[in-house]
Amino acid sequence: MIRTVVYKSPDNLGFLKREKDSADVGEVVSEIIRDVRQNGDEALFKYCRKFDGAELSSLNVTAAEMDEAFRQLDDGLIEIIKESAENIRAFHSRQITNGFIINEKNGVVIGQKVLPLRRVGLYVPGGTASYPSSVLMNCIPAKLAGCDEIIMTTPPSRDGSVNPAILAAARLAGVDRIFKTGGAQSVAALAYGTESVPRVDKIVGPGNRYVAEAKRQVFGLVDIDMIAGPSEILVIADGTCRADVIAADMLSQAEHDRLASAILLTDSEALASAVSDEIEHQLALLPRYEIARASIDNYGAIVIVPSLERAVEISNDIAPEHLELCVDNPFDYLDKVKNAGSVFLGKNCPEALGDYFAGPNHTLPTSGTARFSSPLSVEDFVKRTQFTYYTSDALSLVCGKVAAFAEAEGLTAHARSATIRFDKG
Repeated sequence: MIRTVVYKSPDNLGFLKREKDSADVGEVVSEIIRDVRQNGDEALFKYCRKFDGAELSSLNVTAAEMDEAFRQLDDGLIEIIKESAENIRAFHSRQITNGFIINEKNGVVIGQKVLPLRRVGLYVPGGTASYPSSVLMNCIPAKLAGCDEIIMTTPPSRDGSVNPAILAAARLAGVDRIFKTGGAQSVAALAYGTESVPRVDKIVGPGNRYVAEAKRQVFGLVDIDMIAGPSEILVIADGTCRADVIAADMLSQAEHDRLASAILLTDSEALASAVSDEIEHQLALLPRYEIARASIDNYGAIVIVPSLERAVEISNDIAPEHLELCVDNPFDYLDKVKNAGSVFLGKNCPEALGDYFAGPNHTLPTSGTARFSSPLSVEDFVKRTQFTYYTSDALSLVCGKVAAFAEAEGLTAHARSATIRFDKG
């Protein structure tokens, strides 16, 4: 049964904050990165055999394979993917920003340019689940930002094929090239480049702890989106909610990963009890029972709180990836929410709506990092370059001030670089 507690003070809720995974994969990942850096495609083929059981003659996904993916998929699903993509484009297009120029002083022009990253690498996991939705969420903002090329890596099946829904989503989103390689080795390939896989400027996309550690190790050589932890959902619900709905929403995250967390904060003891029973009932029906069972037993919780206001305070302290406000008047609480990756308002807004269809991004900060970081956006795929122009007359007016500031920091050459322009020699 899921753990149920009554809130007394912040001290008795310490268990809600996830501890860092103690499993050390750093050395294993370092060796994989070293191997790929030294041996390129040869290492990637080796790891495909070792980890995926696939004997490949080429890492490239061909146009024929893309065409075949569309033939395999139901037309209805293709239309759903297209509509989801349009919703994502519509939302993220509002995030596009332009540079600016300030020309308010005589002889002075300053400004900022917004430039897209040239090439972005998108990792799409395989394994226990495949995520065409992640292709859309990561590729579309990059395309809107104006990136020249999107390179995707994803692990193959044993027969060397790639999930057709992933390939269809990739074509519809605008991925330029796809390579059959997964895990830490694909991150290394994107960071350093191989004979087949080109080096990129930034790596985005979810993955297991090996992928996360690889991203951590190559950060600085390339940029990354974030070090994402297991999925999280926190539901704040009042006593008028349906227990089966709340249980279903919690299990929607629990089935992701054995390490995923699902938490309910409610001011209703009756709802808490009913949700606990409903979770047990629905768990038994899930194909991914073992995964969801481990998540609920180890990281699930129901907390009975004195008020919904206190529930929001607790939520702000946890800073969950996904926050559902399952109350009649959710907008009354929205301004009180300070720390959350994405907020789902009301009783008709399951978190899955955000995963697949609504439009806001589902690549979100986890493990409390919503305190200081944001969902993936168009802004993650651009860089900013600033510029300055002064005429000789404009510089002469401030030259002494620049020199004085430099001298105050003990940097004589800095000062001289300003004053020398007006020396008469």
